[in-house]
Amino acid sequence: MLTRYATLKIAQAERETPQAARELQDVTYTLCVLMGTSDVREAVAAADALLESVPQTRTSAEGSDGLSLAV
Repeated sequence: MLTRYATLKIAQAERETPQAARELQDVTYTLCVLMGTSDVREAVAAADALLESVPQTRTSAEGSDGLSLAV
């Protein structure tokens, strides 16, 4: 959700479209519901805190040195 929210915010800043605006509204609502807030800034902060609290584990997308292969 955070990635989708950020992507849509950037898309809207670069070029506003009705479709992106609707999608942004939907993602904003969903993010707020998932995080139990009514303010998107609080929802983003809560989601960030949640992600930071998850222990980092090595995934299959990481190389043998532990660095992510996704750029």
